This record gives sequence, structure tokens and C-alpha cells, in this order.
Amino acid sequence: MSALTLRLPESVHQHIREIARHEGVSINQFISTAVSEKISAIMTETYIENRAKKATKGAFKKVLDRVPRRKPLPEDEM
Repeated sequence: MSALTLRLPESVHQHIREIARHEGVSINQFISTAVSEKISAIMTETYIENRAKKATKGAFKKVLDRVPRRKPLPEDEM
């Protein structure tokens, strides 16, 4: 583990304290989890962007062609 000094506006710090207390976790645990979630979101976005660059319209159409053609459910109709 490593230590990190972080400067935050007092209002943000207060929100973190309140949420961590409500969730029953330490401020360190809360921040660690929040940062991990953000890292995961960014990595997922990068992964999807890279996959999209490899995509072709033909391959996409091939996948869509395998979807059964059915009438929409009554609650899905416009």
C-alpha cells in the first residue's frame, strides 16, 4: 500500500465523510472504492472504443441477421 496526500475542497470532504459514515466504511475505504470504480469505467470505455475500431458494418449486420424477427410486445409498440 502507498500513502497519498490529497487536497479537497471542504464541501467535498464533508460529503465524503457523510457518505462513508452512512455506508459504514472508512474515508480511506470509500475513496479507494470510488477511485477503483472510476478506473474500471475508464478502462471499460477504452476497451469498447478499441473493439469498435475493429468492427465492420458487415460483421454487425451478420449479428443482427441472427436476431429472430418477432412482433413487438404490446407494451413495446409505439
